[in-house]
Amino acid sequence: MTKLLFLLFSGLKFGKLLASGGTMLLSIALYAMVFGWRYAVGFVVMIVLHELGHFFAARHRGIPAGLPMLVPFIGAWTTIDKAPHDAETEAFVGLGGPLLGTVAATACYLLARSWNVDWLLAVSYAGFMLNLFNLIPLSPFDGGRITAVLSPRIWFAGVPILVGLFILRPSPLLLLIAVLAAPQLMKAWKYRADSEEAMTYYAVPLKTKIEYAAYYLGLAAFLAVMAHDVHEMLGAAHTLGGGGLST
Repeated sequence: MTKLLFLLFSGLKFGKLLASGGTMLLSIALYAMVFGWRYAVGFVVMIVLHELGHFFAARHRGIPAGLPMLVPFIGAWTTIDKAPHDAETEAFVGLGGPLLGTVAATACYLLARSWNVDWLLAVSYAGFMLNLFNLIPLSPFDGGRITAVLSPRIWFAGVPILVGLFILRPSPLLLLIAVLAAPQLMKAWKYRADSEEAMTYYAVPLKTKIEYAAYYLGLAAFLAVMAHDVHEMLGAAHTLGGGGLST
């Protein structure tokens, strides 16, 4: 009986690994049809490493987490099997994705510059933008999970950013995010500093709040600068190369 249970459990774990790997391969195949296989592989690696940042951060805090799952042209997620006990833990898990994702994008950028490979530079740009986008201070973005350690009301600062992005680049995905954000904004509207939730889940020392604010602002500033600079480099490479990406 014990052996049977072990085999069943192993099969379930293998099934989850297979499902995660399958979504990655499917994403690569679909992205490759649009952007070419090199960029597709690099872009999916950027997404997976971002999600693994959440995975490792959750596991570090003793929170069960599943492997990343990808939906092409929509996004990706890491299943957290148990909700964090407090806002600081949620911020820690939320920060893990953009942090590891930024390290990956920076490494890709350094390789692209060292080897003078434009398609790698394009992948690094995608990585910087992906992680910067996720830092929008609005739940369900990672930025919303990080800034909630200060106060859920900060989420309202993310509304004009989301609206501005939709005006610049209308997208059904942004509309979906807006729908998901609506109940979170209602929660933030009803938030009171003297509520039980504020004195338990959101009871975070001032020093910790300052630390996370510094992490958030520093990371956002770095990503914004790198995204801008790499965009300029790609524009120059596109002009000089006649529109192609060197290999």
